[in-house]
Amino acid sequence: MPETALSTTDRATRAITQAMSCCGDGFDSVKIPEGTQVLRVALAGQPNVGKSTVFNLLTGLSQHVGNWPGKTVEQKLGTYCQGDTTLVLVDLPGTYSLTANSDEERVTRDFIIREHPDVVVLVADAAALERNLYLLSELLILPAPVILALNMMDVAESQGIEVDTVALSRALGIPVVPMAASRNQGVRELVQEIEAFACNPEPYLPNRPQLRSDHRETLAHLRELISGQVPALFEEEWVAIKLLEGDSEVTDLARGWLPDDLWRQVHAVLLQHEDAILDIAGGRYEWISGLLKQSVSSRRLGRIGFTERFDRWATHPLWGVLMLLGATGLAFFLVYAVGSPLQGLLDRVLIHGPSVWIRRTFTDAPPLLVSLVTDGILGGAGTVVTFVPILAIFFVALGLLEDTGYMARAAFVMDRFMHALGLHGRSFMPLFLGFGCNVPAILGARIVDSRRGRLITILLAPLVPCTARLGVLATLATAFFGPLAFPVT
Repeated sequence: MPETALSTTDRATRAITQAMSCCGDGFDSVKIPEGTQVLRVALAGQPNVGKSTVFNLLTGLSQHVGNWPGKTVEQKLGTYCQGDTTLVLVDLPGTYSLTANSDEERVTRDFIIREHPDVVVLVADAAALERNLYLLSELLILPAPVILALNMMDVAESQGIEVDTVALSRALGIPVVPMAASRNQGVRELVQEIEAFACNPEPYLPNRPQLRSDHRETLAHLRELISGQVPALFEEEWVAIKLLEGDSEVTDLARGWLPDDLWRQVHAVLLQHEDAILDIAGGRYEWISGLLKQSVSSRRLGRIGFTERFDRWATHPLWGVLMLLGATGLAFFLVYAVGSPLQGLLDRVLIHGPSVWIRRTFTDAPPLLVSLVTDGILGGAGTVVTFVPILAIFFVALGLLEDTGYMARAAFVMDRFMHALGLHGRSFMPLFLGFGCNVPAILGARIVDSRRGRLITILLAPLVPCTARLGVLATLATAFFGPLAFPVT
């Protein structure tokens, strides 16, 4: 049927289906014990705030891991049982905002809108509260009630940052739970707060950020125009704000919901106020500033911490590159200085020694059978095993760089160089991983935002010479070029 022949309802239904296709089966895919009260909980937060740590502490071995349908974003579901209450938890992808610029942002906001969880728990870094509260300002506009879990309180305290959780809760109008998930502190209190908050019959009235005065009348006018045209799945206030922000996904949906004459009016308003996104962001930061003044104090005001000093060096255009070369060089030095002797030892113990013993012992056996065991099984499978020390050391070194947060700085430093290939700095990490093994390098391309960037990264990853491929290349080079493969000068 042609697009023009579709009714407004049909176009809206199709648009909603397309927008929500990433949400999968949601909470319905988890088996619930019979006779228990079920509370559906979504864990949201920015990357590296301890969200997955909280999820793992609560769910343990009851996790179900997969991908969101049609997405390369990982989906984690799990359950936590306490008495006659079962919490069904979903660990939403880490995201800095809900503006639908990446798959993670689309999955997070579409899941909350579609599944209507009983509670959304925003896990935030107490040591970087200003940055984390921006995501909260967007979550509070969505219909699901929110609990703020202030994680890393121990880190904030070590940096001289004091957060008055009672004052912050009063200012926000939502529960605030202090936590240190790495020490298993505050998790029980979070569960109790979730149960109490989800079963609370009182109306949910949080202190939401307000738009600056310049565009408040414009927002009210937009709400009036779209009133009665927005499907029940969405809130008109949220749709109007997203239209002013210039959110492309919501704009496409609204174009399907609204009649042509009404859409022309809405579009005209949006064209006249293209700068509204600045007022929206400004209003949110003013809201955040007011919250911080009421609830956060620092005993070390004006002092620069170790992280800030390290960032100045690690992200410097010159020293950052030198630091990156030093870190990667040290990693590869350890791989070959420690891994190569271990590889030789395994080769002597697992391949050479047993092969010599088999040939001497089974002299009367058929030569083909002896060759199958020594050259085929031991020489084939055994050679693969000898690469274990090299790969293990490489992945340990890479894990240390990632856990300390250095890889994020490396991606920032490499961003300008990766742009020469049409890539983002995030592509550096998968390609760097390719020096250890190309398979996880291709899998790691899922962290790249754009589909085009992921595709280019995946196509480039096999061109990175991993340790296993170097041996193959050396063999092929000798077979094709003979003495010219490795000329001796």
